[in-house]
Amino acid sequence: MSDRLREFRTFRERMNERILEAGNLEIKRFFALDSRVYDEGALPTRTKELLGLVASTVLRCDDCITYHVVRCKEEGVTDDEIFETLSVALVVGGSITIPHLRRAVALLDELDADG
Repeated sequence: MSDRLREFRTFRERMNERILEAGNLEIKRFFALDSRVYDEGALPTRTKELLGLVASTVLRCDDCITYHVVRCKEEGVTDDEIFETLSVALVVGGSITIPHLRRAVALLDELDADG
């Protein structure tokens, strides 16, 4: 795992823990919902992660894109499937999403290089 991905995961985990320690009920409920919505259901988890990748790209959230690209790879999504997903995001989000596609593909290359 690259230093960048390690730092991303460490920061994300540390800050999520800190946020949840504050004990705010609404935040806790949202975090729980956010975790459960990606569980296997009528749609497989891999499909839900692809949907998350489209939404994150259209909303231009690089942290979310990183999270969903990693999760897609963990779920066995192929590079071709990710590129098709990014093409949907591009059509929906327009050319303003291109910088985010670049970062997503750079991450994909990084993950592929790491094996």
